[in-house]
Amino acid sequence: MNTADHDRLLIIDFGSQVTQLIARRLRELNVYCEIHPFQNVTDAFLTEFAPKAIIFSGGPDSVMREGSPRPPRKAYEMGVPILGICYGQQVMMQDLGGKVEAGEHATAEFGRAYVTPTETRSDLLAGWFMDGTGREQVWMSHGDHVSEIAPGFDVLGTSPGAPFAITADTERRFYAVQFHPEVHHTPNGKTLYQNFVQLAGFTGDWTMGAYREEAIRKIKEQVGNKRVICGLSGGVDSSVAAALLHDAIGDQLTCVFVDHGLLRLNEGEEVVAMFRDHMNLQVIHAQEQELFLGELDGVSDPETKRKIIGRLFIDVFQKYANQIEGAEFLAQGTLYPDVIESVSFSGGPSVTIKSHHNVGGLPEKMGLKLVEPLRELFKDEVRELGRELGLPDSFIGRHPFPGPGLAIRCPGEITREKLEILRKADAVYIDQIRKHGLYDEIWQAFVAILPVRTVGVMGDGRTYDYACALRAVTSVDGMTADYYPFSHDFLGETATRIINEVKGINRVTYDITSKPPGTIEWE
Repeated sequence: MNTADHDRLLIIDFGSQVTQLIARRLRELNVYCEIHPFQNVTDAFLTEFAPKAIIFSGGPDSVMREGSPRPPRKAYEMGVPILGICYGQQVMMQDLGGKVEAGEHATAEFGRAYVTPTETRSDLLAGWFMDGTGREQVWMSHGDHVSEIAPGFDVLGTSPGAPFAITADTERRFYAVQFHPEVHHTPNGKTLYQNFVQLAGFTGDWTMGAYREEAIRKIKEQVGNKRVICGLSGGVDSSVAAALLHDAIGDQLTCVFVDHGLLRLNEGEEVVAMFRDHMNLQVIHAQEQELFLGELDGVSDPETKRKIIGRLFIDVFQKYANQIEGAEFLAQGTLYPDVIESVSFSGGPSVTIKSHHNVGGLPEKMGLKLVEPLRELFKDEVRELGRELGLPDSFIGRHPFPGPGLAIRCPGEITREKLEILRKADAVYIDQIRKHGLYDEIWQAFVAILPVRTVGVMGDGRTYDYACALRAVTSVDGMTADYYPFSHDFLGETATRIINEVKGINRVTYDITSKPPGTIEWE
């Protein structure tokens, strides 16, 4: 993607857990930005990237520690606006002649705080302090604090624990805040970002219409007249990637849809009909249900299930891809958060909660080159691009569905009987959610069939059938989640429908566990 055609903003990451939120706020303002860890930002990088503005993120370190993260001196010398956030403010003050001191009880702030303005005014705060209270709610998370601002800076706002909560050197267009405007706990934070990019002269030229045109041009340049294969799952990412590739190269694209027997009710037929019949894509429907279910027979350990499914998926995908003569490229729906994580601030290992199923091992194994047309987009931007490409809302707005499918919604041993019960129960549940107009309020919803049978009474007879758990969560990105607060009337109505309409279930529960401590899926 030739992003040099856009005004570009550089976010230098000092290790904050919410740095991605900065980028998302800016993208919402149609500003193209990239996140790069501080150690990768050299003088040469800055010259090549040529940012129109720079943001210093927050971070967990202390600027008083020898060897603590810093930006290159060149960043201050480029003549472009800079916004420092939390640790970024402290770095800016320390680098430019101010003073930072270790956190003390009186000045450390964690959580909600309120900033009040000084008499000094700045366009950075246009639209702030307008609700009649004379203050703005913000979210603080700092131990160290600025005790002396750098020469040339004025104080624009203060809080009880941060006497220099908002500072600015308007002549050099350097701005710094001690709080985090990117989080939703700072309700007016978007306005502050909007003011900053306007002060920097951004025109808001980052649109999905422009991205679509540029992506098509880039795909054509990369692929030429060669053939591309794409693993199509029916999820948002692979669907949008396939539609974009088809726009660019037409019949040079072949999609492989692997049906492993772990899909929802009628899902395989719906996906194939959508792309083959309505969008005229070449789709291979790899019906390999018996292979997958045969190898999963008797397996109950969740990690073993995932590894079997991942291994078989690669084998099956490769088998069908080998039938496509002249294929030289593999398309993947890699998103920008994946790219960010691959060059993370720390680069350190993290605990593996559960392995993930994807086609990541295929390029090396098959000798294919990668095409990743979505690697600069966040999830919400992918949905917007899908609308630009004409995909129906039924696909664009779909809840996430895991690669291992119903296997991880069936704790314990997988059987064909349990999968059939699960499909029907899930279909009733989702139908209920849609009927009540709740689908778009929920991040993800599904039924898990539990590895336990319970006694029930239906009519005059005794039953001994499965129990199931309903799960519905709200989330922004899936990293954290909370359960959706259904009414008792909704839950009662849904339980009645499932028990009446799905033979094999006689008890329905609702999972109210948040993430953490739980995960969204059951396995």
